[in-house]
Amino acid sequence: MSRPQQITVLGATGSIGLSTLDVIARHPARYQVFALSGFTRLSELLALCVRHTPRFAVVPQASTARTLQDDLRAAGLSTRVLVGEEGLCQVASDPEVDAVMAAIVGAAGLRPTLAAVEAGKKILLANKEALVMSGALFMQAVRKSGSVLLPIDSEHNAIFQCMPQDFARGLGAVGVRRILLTASGGPFRQTPMAELAHVTPDQACAHPNWSMGRKISVDSASMMNKGLELIEACWLFDAKPSQVEVVIHPQSVIHSLVDYIDGSVLAQLGNPDMRTPIANALAWPERIDSGVAPLDLFAIARLDFQAPDEERFPCLRLARQAAEAGNSAPAMLNAANEVAVAAFLDGRVRYPEIASIIEEVLSLEPVVVVEDLEAVFTADAKARVLAGQWLSRHGR
Repeated sequence: MSRPQQITVLGATGSIGLSTLDVIARHPARYQVFALSGFTRLSELLALCVRHTPRFAVVPQASTARTLQDDLRAAGLSTRVLVGEEGLCQVASDPEVDAVMAAIVGAAGLRPTLAAVEAGKKILLANKEALVMSGALFMQAVRKSGSVLLPIDSEHNAIFQCMPQDFARGLGAVGVRRILLTASGGPFRQTPMAELAHVTPDQACAHPNWSMGRKISVDSASMMNKGLELIEACWLFDAKPSQVEVVIHPQSVIHSLVDYIDGSVLAQLGNPDMRTPIANALAWPERIDSGVAPLDLFAIARLDFQAPDEERFPCLRLARQAAEAGNSAPAMLNAANEVAVAAFLDGRVRYPEIASIIEEVLSLEPVVVVEDLEAVFTADAKARVLAGQWLSRHGR
């Protein structure tokens, strides 16, 4: 290898970003950090810059950029600080960059991820909202640029590993009958329904198996995360919503399965640690050490499965409906969910009202054809307004 691969990590201070940097640090001859971005955890971003010495760092605001730049100079670093979406797009598309970890949560990650795609980069996609919001446009850009798109979500990475190499020809052409998308069921899988109205944000964020940020932890509790993953799986693997089945698997050891027409079912297993799919995507088509401990099947002893209850998890039903409607519906679903989850984390709405807000938004705003990125952001903005109106109407 002539030089280490240059890696931009968008969302470096989040759990995926930190796991990515852990894997990169294990292979200094193979990978080098080109750029890091952070949102509010600026002291943590500074510490990461000191450790990994990137060429660039990106923050949202000019005022914080000046502070970070001064701190970096004081630490003797030449890292240059960039600002906002323009800075994110710059470090995602720079000619020297080989791969981009797209781990910014939510709609904010869409434009920089698309900038990396259009520049033909290897994309390690942890920002599922990019595909949820703009699936057809995103995949068209991937095909046009020749970008390599590798999924980081443990479920989609598992499916990727279980698929034949030529799955792009279509599921039917490669003998795949269906995709089985596993879900832990989150912290409320067995909580009495009457108690769900009283659960707290801290309870919703206490995931039994995974360590994640608060927003994605709430999505996991409501199973909206799995609904977004269903939509993402349809785009990644050219599947119909009817070909993707969600299976609750509390142990989170089987990360997903692929069912073939000959009766074979291939599964990818591993400890619940995001460094496994990150290492898989970073090194693909090779394999490298991720730092994850070997799976001890004797300690696990059993694997359980059950069908999801859509009365308990209405967000999963709403996501499937949005997947079937297509066009602007997934973008509206995602936007309404972001507003509703933020309100829940702020203590302004109860947990079951997350689904109520999303359902009302989807019922009020008609689905429209999405032909460009502006249409995606228009649908996103309309959904946020409607969700905000729900909050205002209910005094929240």
